[in-house]
Amino acid sequence: MAQPVSPLSGHKIKKIQPVKDYLVSGQVFDLYHDAEWDMLLSFPVPNDLENYYKSTAYKPHHHQNRSFTDMLYNLVRKQNYLYKYRLIKHFVPDFKSVLDYGTATGEFLAFLKQKTIKVSGVEPNKIAREIANKLTNGKVSVSIDKVSGKYDAITLWHVLEHVKEVDELIDKLKQRLSQNGILVIAVPNFKSYDAQHYGASWAAYDVPRHLWHFSPVAIQKLFQKHQMQVVGQKPLYFDSFYVSLLSEQYKTGKKNLIKAFFTGLKSNWYARKTGQYSSLVYIIQAN
Repeated sequence: MAQPVSPLSGHKIKKIQPVKDYLVSGQVFDLYHDAEWDMLLSFPVPNDLENYYKSTAYKPHHHQNRSFTDMLYNLVRKQNYLYKYRLIKHFVPDFKSVLDYGTATGEFLAFLKQKTIKVSGVEPNKIAREIANKLTNGKVSVSIDKVSGKYDAITLWHVLEHVKEVDELIDKLKQRLSQNGILVIAVPNFKSYDAQHYGASWAAYDVPRHLWHFSPVAIQKLFQKHQMQVVGQKPLYFDSFYVSLLSEQYKTGKKNLIKAFFTGLKSNWYARKTGQYSSLVYIIQAN
């Protein structure tokens, strides 16, 4: 059997390890490594991929607050809104419009609206989109093709790793950027300490929903392919703690709150020197 090729880079990829879908199906998928781009790919990609999102345990599409993990997720998400706002403002001080692709239930857009920012969103999931439209007065569409106009910032918060047709999407997003506008892309980083620590139990692999697993090198190469460049790179500090908490549950069947906290702390500490945080935000502009 011939060695498979990455549809993103065109390079040959090699199978490295199996990873379980802990969230929905319990099925096992394989991770493949693209050595030239330093990225991982999940295989196989199910034909019915949308069914792997049909669970109340998939937090981005729901508002649950039943468990400690739910409450922690929602608390961290709210704390991140101001951080995200300030991050955009740092690179585009007078920004007036934002398109949030993969907006989930729309809380970030609602936060921006309160600051008189013009907002639009894209969310394919019907349940999440309906919630988002209630919060934003109908500003969220089902696809990027339904969105018009130009935007000072286009954000994708933990979304790019889910997208099948990445190259096509990047081209469409680029066309909707205003002059000197920025793409803000947040993705997990499999080069982080917590990823290495938990191995196949690392929650941010999240197969098969995460199709791609990017490193900083992979992000740079991907956007160079589209005549765009990374002009900034920032961490999402809270992600190492939340991902470690889920990973402990996957690995041991127990929450292990204290152990998860110190693993997350250790991951951020090591990343101060290496730059390899659990999740990274990339600021990208057209050349």
